[in-house]
Amino acid sequence: MSLEKIGDPREIRHWMGHMECDYSYTYGVAGEVFFSKIKENAEIMGTECKNCGLIYVPPRLFCERCFERLNEWVKVGKRGKVHACTVAYIDVDGSRLKKPIIWAMVKIDNVHGGFVHKLGEVDPKDVKIGMHVEAVFRDKKDRVGSMLDIKYFKPVK
Repeated sequence: MSLEKIGDPREIRHWMGHMECDYSYTYGVAGEVFFSKIKENAEIMGTECKNCGLIYVPPRLFCERCFERLNEWVKVGKRGKVHACTVAYIDVDGSRLKKPIIWAMVKIDNVHGGFVHKLGEVDPKDVKIGMHVEAVFRDKKDRVGSMLDIKYFKPVK
């Protein structure tokens, strides 16, 4: 196999045989802080741009608007609103679920952004766009520093 640079995409070559593809996934600098706060304190944190005033969740290292470096971490609370949702009745293997799973894009209050997560303690027919929800965290002893440390979001009464 030649190692010279390929200048013409029509000359793409292939590799015959087995090729190892080892890698390690990391959360990155912002993700490390974000998930450690969820694990240790059951807190959702964001990064704030002092220039634009935006707070990002999930956190980022640079502002999307002005490209300012984001060094300021702020607690954003546990509440948000359902921005979009869907109900899954079939699992990834195509088998019918015993209980449907409600997935929602949850926009955290007063921040730029949010994330997709499960809804709980609510019937699928009662879910509404704009519904106020709150994060429910796993017990501290069961938290590992991942998004799954949030069990689900439940409606705010």
